[in-house]
Amino acid sequence: MSSLWRRNSKEKKDNTISLRNGAVLLEKLITTCEGKRNPIRSFSLEELKIATNNFAEHQVIRYECNKLYRGFLQNRSVSIMYWCVNDHIHWYNKEDFFYNNIVFPTQMSQKNVLQLIGCCLDTEIPTLVFESAENGTLADRIHGRDGHHFEPLLLAHRFKIAMEIANAVAYLHLGFRRPIVFRDIKPSKILFDEENVAKLFDFSLSESIPEGETHIKNGQVMGTSGFVAPEYAMTSDCNEKCDVFSFGILLLELLTGERITCLSQIAEDDGCLLMDYVKKHVENDTLYEIIDPKIVQDSSYYKKKEQLLSFLLLMFECASESPEERPTMMSAAKRLRQLYLSTA
Repeated sequence: MSSLWRRNSKEKKDNTISLRNGAVLLEKLITTCEGKRNPIRSFSLEELKIATNNFAEHQVIRYECNKLYRGFLQNRSVSIMYWCVNDHIHWYNKEDFFYNNIVFPTQMSQKNVLQLIGCCLDTEIPTLVFESAENGTLADRIHGRDGHHFEPLLLAHRFKIAMEIANAVAYLHLGFRRPIVFRDIKPSKILFDEENVAKLFDFSLSESIPEGETHIKNGQVMGTSGFVAPEYAMTSDCNEKCDVFSFGILLLELLTGERITCLSQIAEDDGCLLMDYVKKHVENDTLYEIIDPKIVQDSSYYKKKEQLLSFLLLMFECASESPEERPTMMSAAKRLRQLYLSTA
């Protein structure tokens, strides 16, 4: 009798979680999709456990406050975002961040944004199912990951990745009635599918600029140290140009293979600000000292110095201290396309 009572209590709790999550999800979708039809499929927790070998550690693609797992579901490869409920991210409003990863991707159809397939409402924070991202993150590819071997990224491939992500961010800024600011562009938010196409992922910090406004004003700076635009850090107001700054820092990491925190420390040890440190190497014709050795070791490296300098010029413009001096993401995407085509 007691076991029956416990089973009934558990079923009632599970149903309560599903109903609560479903109700909030429906409300968010109705208020954000602006009448567009964006169906997502429902999966059970048991299906996702089978798909990921019970969320086995060796299936993890990316570790952050949410883990992304490789899975195989209904005869296709998928990526499954499972939220870790723990204390070290207590300052996050995890529920809002989860809903962002539904309400924004469901509005999008762009080849460089990871597509949402469905969700499971049976977990405390619902679990999301995306298209496959078998080939890991950009952070893994340029910074390395223990126990994993990746093919070296040559210069043309890095130009391609930059172009693809610029296309995705330009789409966020221009493809909607209210521009969407991603607010956390960095290598761990970029994934690769089986064809090594770069995909922007994880809209946890994203937000639309309010109707009739030019900035998001909510009093809280969100993002990753080193990637946050200076005016955003000072005022807590952000817009599309804050994404452009983050993208400029991404270009620098993509070219050097170094984390921005390490680069900043190296520059400081040399008595320079970061951008002055990079400019000094440009002026002294010693770029090979700071560029990722995998690029320098490519036999075609010295034939592509003109393209390399153009890439650096764009990086400097995007990461300018002044938002007015930064290009739009559409302009950056067009210039990167030209660079990629000239090296492919």
